[in-house]
Formats: sequence, structure tokens, C-alpha cells
Amino acid sequence: MRITYVGHATLLIEVAGVRILTDPNFDLALAGFLPRVAPPGVAIHSLPRLDALLLTHAHADHLSFDSLNRLPRDVPLYAPPAVERWLRKLGYTHAVPLAPDEAVAVRGVTIRAAAAKHLGNRYGVDRWRSAANMYLLEAERATCFFAGDTALTEDSHRMVEKHVTGRGQKLDVALLPIGHAPWWKPRYRTGHMTTDDALTLFERLDARYMIPYHWGVFRHVTSGPYDAITRLRARLGGYRLENGVKIIEPGATFELPLEQERRSAAGDQRSDQPAVPDR
Repeated sequence: MRITYVGHATLLIEVAGVRILTDPNFDLALAGFLPRVAPPGVAIHSLPRLDALLLTHAHADHLSFDSLNRLPRDVPLYAPPAVERWLRKLGYTHAVPLAPDEAVAVRGVTIRAAAAKHLGNRYGVDRWRSAANMYLLEAERATCFFAGDTALTEDSHRMVEKHVTGRGQKLDVALLPIGHAPWWKPRYRTGHMTTDDALTLFERLDARYMIPYHWGVFRHVTSGPYDAITRLRARLGGYRLENGVKIIEPGATFELPLEQERRSAAGDQRSDQPAVPDR
């Protein structure tokens, strides 16, 4: 399994010969006015042939119409049903609904959906489009959890517990968003995770590795592009699972060691997480 950080919540996941792109956003500016501080780690025209697109919700930083217009239309675009219906009305006929607790097979990879704790509607008046998904990818030799945008809740790890750890296996990679909660926005954590929240979820998921995203790309109204990752780096000093947290820059790739893939296929429950060089 290879995971390339394109930027923000856009990651290219390559597993079992299947290529999946999450929340594609290659915009030069967010919502037309918040500048991108780093170019996409992979140019949109340089992407390999894709097998699926995963969309978590309708917010502009996760759903870019310009990016969708530049991507192939013969690739299924999985989204929460309310968002899928909207996309189809707009002409994106390759949109496919995937509701919480549903699953779909893309060749050798099973994609499962669960509800995220996040109000994902695009505008203030379209609450019927507020659904947000998290996704679990299961292949014969590797598993990967993509949280999209979510708050930390008591059951954020439920899908992984049900389909991976509860079956005596170990989640290989947790892709988790990190954010900085400004003092003047006390309700930030009702729909987002801070760096500490992400580490807590990493532990609950009992994953071998965590890859943080949602940083280093856009200058938000609430925080700068590097606030969250700076706090995470500071937090990792002395953290007991430090070797399992892999910070990869936009354009860099993390490759799951073949040894770990073999262990996952065998249902190995050991929790050792040897350091692996970032790529």
C-alpha cells in the first residue's frame, strides 16, 4: 500500500492494484479568496489512472467542482446520498451514493462508509446536504481508514472496531485530519479534531501508522496552514507511539512495509510499529 499526500484532504491511496483519490481539490485558492500556500503535491494531469473517487462532504475545501471537472467522468465518485443527489442534478452522472454502514467493492478493495460528526453542508441554507462520511478501505493484505472531517466522538472508531480490530486484525494506516482550535472559536471541536484529538483517535483505532492531513495547503480564516502540524510535531516529542506517526509533506509518499502487509493478511495482532523512513 502506497499513500501520497497531494494536499489538504486529497490523498492518493494505492492498494491491491486499485488507485483511490480522496476529496480531490487542486484549487489555487479556497472559495476563490483563501490562497493556496503550496502547489498540489501531484499535478492533476500527472495522476495515474484512477479506479475510484471518495468524497466525504460538500464543503468547498473537500468538494471542488473545478477539480471534478478536470478529472475523468468514467470513474465512480462515491459520496453521501444527499450530496450524490445534488451532484447528479449538476451533471456529475458518475456520482454513486454510499450511505453509512454500506459497502461497495472496487475490484479487490472493499470500501465501507460510516457517518462523521461534521456539518458538511455547502451553504448556510442547505442543511439537508450536511451529511459527512468516513471511509474504511479493506484489501486482502492492507487496511486504511480515512476520516474526512470529523469531531472526536465516543464511537469514531466503531467501524474499524467492527470490521478490523474486532476480527483479530490490526488497522494498518489511519489517515486523520488535524486542526488548530482558536480560543475565539470554542465550538470548533464539535465538528473538527485538534492534534491531541487525532492522537487519541489513533490510539483508539489501534493502528500501526497515522498520517495527518488538513495542513500545509490553505490559509484558513481560523488558522494558518502550519499551525496544526507545528503543534503536532511539538506534541510528538516523547509520545509513546511517536514512531507510528508519519508526517509526509505534500508530494511525498508513505509505503507500507511488505512485512506489515503480510502480518495484516495473517491477522497478526502485535502492536510493534518500527520506524519507516518517510518518502
